[in-house]
Amino acid sequence: MFIRLLYIGFRIYCFFFRPIRIGVRTMMIQDDKVWLVRHTYIPGWFMPGGGLKRGETLEQAARREAFEETGAKLNDVSLMGAYTSFADWKTDHGIVFICKDFTITGKPDGEIAEVRAFSINELPTDLWPSHQLRLNEYAAGASQPQFGEW
Repeated sequence: MFIRLLYIGFRIYCFFFRPIRIGVRTMMIQDDKVWLVRHTYIPGWFMPGGGLKRGETLEQAARREAFEETGAKLNDVSLMGAYTSFADWKTDHGIVFICKDFTITGKPDGEIAEVRAFSINELPTDLWPSHQLRLNEYAAGASQPQFGEW
């Protein structure tokens, strides 16, 4: 409940201050399945990810977020693309990585309600649209790196 209140507070902050943010997402794929997370504070399924911390590289953030949200240790990662969104009173820049070589060694942190692997061809209906779009592009064999709207 506390995390949900923080999320609502963040949305109010965005309305007044219109921040510019940089975040990462990791498309974790093995055996034609993609690992997705469901948060405790917002409905729907997402690729694991989050915002950068001060002094952190994009790749370090992707590895940290994947571990925090799924318990996965990532091996080789590659860049899928960089995307921008102007929704909800903010400017978001999202960097998407792809990882096909990882091991689940831990457990997700308290902000994650569920972690599950889905067939790349049978994704959940409540997958966030931007994540659905990126996964569709991947399944269609899109070249990397890409850029565009999130």
